[in-house]
Amino acid sequence: MTEPTLQRRYCVHGVAESASRAHLIEGVSFEDAALGFLEGHHPVANDDETVSLFVEDMETGERQCFRIDPETGEAAPCE
Repeated sequence: MTEPTLQRRYCVHGVAESASRAHLIEGVSFEDAALGFLEGHHPVANDDETVSLFVEDMETGERQCFRIDPETGEAAPCE
């Protein structure tokens, strides 16, 4: 029997957007929440064809930034 994966609540929005435009997303990790946001909200890509997102853990307040390639779903930390 496998343990259920703990879902957490994250607040996600585009780097260029105001935090007031954020969406609550549930996921198992920061990266999972970023990809969930990308799938559900289709943000506009940057000039280099990636999407930059801020992801904040609603429980701890920890915040991370990701650059995601919408074509492949490949995610990397913002520079």
